Amino acid sequence: MVVGMGVSGIAAATRLRAAGWMPVIIERAAERRRGGYFIGLFEAGMISADRLGILGHLHDRNPGALSYLIDRSGHQLRTFSMKDLPGRPWLMLRGDVEQAAFATLPADVEVRYSTMPTAITQDDQGVDVTLLNSQSGDTVTERFDLVVGADGLRSTVRSLAFGPHENYLHRLGYMVAAFEFPGTPAGLEPGVSVQLVEPDRAMWVFAFEDHNPTIMISYRTDDVDAEFTRPAPERIREVFSDQPLGATLADVLGVLDHADNVLFDSAEQVHMDRWHEGRVVLLGDSAWCVTLYAGMGVSAGLIGADLLGELLERHPHDTATALSEWEQGLRPYVQEYQAVGLKQRAFFVPDTSGQVRLRRAMSVVTRFSIGRRVLSAILEGAGEARTADITATALQRLGIRPPATV
Repeated sequence: MVVGMGVSGIAAATRLRAAGWMPVIIERAAERRRGGYFIGLFEAGMISADRLGILGHLHDRNPGALSYLIDRSGHQLRTFSMKDLPGRPWLMLRGDVEQAAFATLPADVEVRYSTMPTAITQDDQGVDVTLLNSQSGDTVTERFDLVVGADGLRSTVRSLAFGPHENYLHRLGYMVAAFEFPGTPAGLEPGVSVQLVEPDRAMWVFAFEDHNPTIMISYRTDDVDAEFTRPAPERIREVFSDQPLGATLADVLGVLDHADNVLFDSAEQVHMDRWHEGRVVLLGDSAWCVTLYAGMGVSAGLIGADLLGELLERHPHDTATALSEWEQGLRPYVQEYQAVGLKQRAFFVPDTSGQVRLRRAMSVVTRFSIGRRVLSAILEGAGEARTADITATALQRLGIRPPATV
């Protein structure tokens, strides 16, 4: 059973089916999600996406990726973009990857919506899961050979099989909001991304050539719990209210007041000593959430699903060994992604006015070749983890023959 119908869950079900398993996907929501926020699919993620059959359904929505620093008065300064990161990611929506993964899901994989686990018990031979249908109220207990928890940051599988959320969630002290903007924000050119960065707060517009832009707003907070006691638009407007908004920010916040499908959450990482317990394994954000700041969440989910299926296929009668090797092979890369997430938080949301001035200075310097080389060196952290065939490399480190080249 795979719990969660996001990128990691669908990819895991597809790869497990290819390995000879008969997965069942359960999803809490009544239907599949659409749209989603901006993501970068890095080369490491593309390699696994290609191996999973997903990459052919995807394309880079902004190959040019022009990006500018702006201030509230509308001044613009050309700056570096996501394309300057090692692995030159394809820029797209999270929903693009979910749709591509769903398009490759074998037709004989059963999907149950409005369904969630309420109890998990296991022995050496299998896992008993009690399932609740939220529409009918019916419950049923079924037995599975393996349970894959791919149900996100506040994973139900993790809480049932490993313990309460507070044991594993590590708050960064920042909030994130993301939503789609219809058209082009005031003062901007179509297809151009911008970054409005100020101490402890920032607003990013991620533009695409063939889709509406998406907005990301992030800010520091001293009380995460209090952030959820007020409507997100009201709280975000307060964060930026100490000076005139300017045309672009005012337009963005005006749309936020009435936007559908707004992601509003705290930035948190998941830290666990083990990602599997017996025949229950966690995958994606439920196991290791790296945060939006890392830019590697979708790529890591695809890589994790790819490697998991590969090792279960290599050990068809020894699930324990497969899961142990999977975690041993993958953990070093996930730790790098999490470290990058912590480091890049200050790139997305500077702490001080000095960091803001440094960002502007770097934007000027990178107009020249020596500046671009300096920037490349700064951004080189986790370079291999962003660009390598992680499944092949992990298998080699485990002393296992890697899969055929994609």
